[in-house]
Formats: sequence, C-alpha cells, structure tokens
Amino acid sequence: MSNNVEADKSALRERVWSALDAAGAVREPAHGSIPDFHGSHEAAELLAQLPEWRTASVVKAVPDTAQEPIRAIALREGRLVYMAVPRLALPHPFFVLDPAELPSPAEAAANRRTAAASAPTTDVGAMRPVDLIVLGSVAADRSGARIGKGAGYSDLEYALLAEAGLVGPGTVIATTVHQLQLVDRVPMTEHDVYVDLVITPTEVITCPPRPRPAGILWDHLTEEKIASIPALVDRRLRHGRTA
Repeated sequence: MSNNVEADKSALRERVWSALDAAGAVREPAHGSIPDFHGSHEAAELLAQLPEWRTASVVKAVPDTAQEPIRAIALREGRLVYMAVPRLALPHPFFVLDPAELPSPAEAAANRRTAAASAPTTDVGAMRPVDLIVLGSVAADRSGARIGKGAGYSDLEYALLAEAGLVGPGTVIATTVHQLQLVDRVPMTEHDVYVDLVITPTEVITCPPRPRPAGILWDHLTEEKIASIPALVDRRLRHGRTA
C-alpha cells in the first residue's frame, strides 16, 4: 500500500470519528473504533427487509457492537451465524452461533462477550458456504468502497473464506453505518473488499459490482501480522507460502 493511500485513509478516519463525536451520533467515543452509532437497530431492520437477507441461510458477521442487532435478528430468524474472533487471535478464528443450540436468547447470544464465553469456535475448513457477509465500517461511499479501523481484519476474513471456496462473486456483502459515515470517496487498495450494500438508518444503497480478492495477498502482509494470526501461520506452513 502506498504511503499516500494509507495517509488518506487515516485522515478520513479521523475526520469521520470527529464528526460522529461532535454530533453526538455514537453511544461511546468513536475514535479508534468501529462506531457504535445511534440508529444501528434501524439500519439492521432495513437490512433484514431486503431480498438478499431473506434468501441467506448462513451469515458471517463482525463482532462489533454496532452490528450486534444484525446478529440478533439473524439468530432470531434461525440463520446460522459465524462471527469472527476479535483480531482472528485463536487457531479456530470464527465463533459458531447456531440458533438450534444457543444457550441463551438470540439477543444475548449475539453479544460478543457472551459469544466469547460460550460459543464454540471453528476453523475455515469446517465452515459452510456463506451467503451474506456483514461488515462494520468507519466510512463508506456509494461505490461500495469502505474502510475499517485500519487493521485489515475484515479483508483477511474474506480472503481466508475465499481461498476455501466459501465465498465468491455471488456472496452478498453489506455494511451498516450512520449517515455521517457516508462520504464522497474512500481510497482503496488491491486487498480491500468492496461491499454490495451500504445501509444507513434511513437508506439502502445498492453498489455496483466490483472485483474481489481471490484469496490472501501474502505480499501485502508483514511478518508481524502473519505471526499474530494463527490461521495465517498454519496456512503458510501447510502450503509452503512465503510473505
């Protein structure tokens, strides 16, 4: 990634975080986070009304609080949910939230702390194909470009699933954001994943189709990043990859 693109992304994050905080549009200070914005429940309900949602049996979701209402709706409606382990820090990097085996009501089971305490984890090799992916974002635009906090975990999650053949061009990717997170342009790089749907509390934006990474771009990863993610270490050992 060029220094200019990274600098542009950082500046955009700071601008959006500051705007959200100044407007009182978040439940907690936005800086450094995927913002937990007011209206997240309304955005989740809009997503749940779409045909792309109604035909999805398996949903992969981020663990962020802003997307908790989406996870709760999915579980309440009987959909299997895979939720990423924060920072992909475990050898099995996804929690399995199976509505048929939940130890607590859907709303409680969707909470990331509850999931971390009680949900089983799985490796990519044991997962079912994913119909719909839900991402958290710091900023998004109407072309489907989006950025998170800057660590790149959502892009890596997609790459892991893509290499396993569990996601592809037909997998719908959505993000929910506050209207203040919707910007004119988000800078993107080769490993970044575009979304199909950007949903605010009052608007559904259908984005044009864009190419997606076919797998992990090893030369975009530092040795430090690889070493911090057991699933990447394992794949590199098994497949003889070099960063």
